[in-house]
Amino acid sequence: MTISRKRVVAEAIDIHTHFVPGSIPQQAGRNPLWPSIERKGADGAAVMVGGKVFRIIDSRSWDAERRIDDMSADDVDVQVVSPMPELLSHWFPAADADALCRHVNEGIAELCNANPRQFIGIGMAPMQDASLAVKRLEEIKSLGLRGIEIGSHINGIPLGDIRLHDIYAAAEQAGLLVMVHPLHPLGLDRMGGRPELAAVAAFPLETAFAAVSLMTNGVTERFPNLRILLSHGGGALPWILPRLRHARSIGPPLDSLFPRDPGEMVKSFFYDTILYDDVALDYLVTKVGKDRIVAGSDYPFTIKQDRPAEFAERALGLARETFMSNAKGLLGLEIWAPA
Repeated sequence: MTISRKRVVAEAIDIHTHFVPGSIPQQAGRNPLWPSIERKGADGAAVMVGGKVFRIIDSRSWDAERRIDDMSADDVDVQVVSPMPELLSHWFPAADADALCRHVNEGIAELCNANPRQFIGIGMAPMQDASLAVKRLEEIKSLGLRGIEIGSHINGIPLGDIRLHDIYAAAEQAGLLVMVHPLHPLGLDRMGGRPELAAVAAFPLETAFAAVSLMTNGVTERFPNLRILLSHGGGALPWILPRLRHARSIGPPLDSLFPRDPGEMVKSFFYDTILYDDVALDYLVTKVGKDRIVAGSDYPFTIKQDRPAEFAERALGLARETFMSNAKGLLGLEIWAPA
């Protein structure tokens, strides 16, 4: 396949896209929630969890050629590929999670290594076992992956919990980023138990919970060089920020919640642009600064933000060189040559 490169300006990096392997090995004795891929015809598939359809997908989730064709139409030159969040499996026994992590990581690495100009990979680790996760970070880096994706909690353990700090320390030391993605959110019962509302209404709240946990439990202060991406524009975090700042200014006991001004602490994170609205994205930038913004789409899922670099350029009046530079910083790419 020949890819046309007509622009001479900085290329567009889509920081937030997802991967599902074309198959997942099935082994006797695995837990009942071990996922499988049920292929339907030449292109279609379903992710099966517990014998039920979790999500209908197609070959865009694993097929490089289809992804590259879509990238051309979406004005994207490089996709950063991370696991479909449900595959993170933070609720599995650690050994099962580890086996699935290694399979998915190897699949992402294979996609990226075969197409190094189009794809950069982010893997996953068995976060429910901190010592095992730390060991796997070395393997993730050896595969050429640039970081890990984690859920907004680890099967109920808040992201700021001290039990996870060794993982953050190892990721910081290895120069690996941490992408926080909402997963199994709270509050669906308060919305009538409609699972389809999870990504629509509950995910933004979940991301805010995760960010506040990181901020109030010393993660941003203890690991100042750890690069953390809050997906979906940080969710509700920018919108509750004035309340957090006001609470800290009131005095005891609220002033002890945050080690410093939350308005400055939020600038420790990176944020993707999946907000769908010019005004919302502009508001985010007023709170965190343009140097913390990276373009993202959520490809290949139906909720994706179309033409992410173009959206960000239009909404903010900034050249894509800005988002290119920010993405390189987030990914730890000091030297990177576009195709």
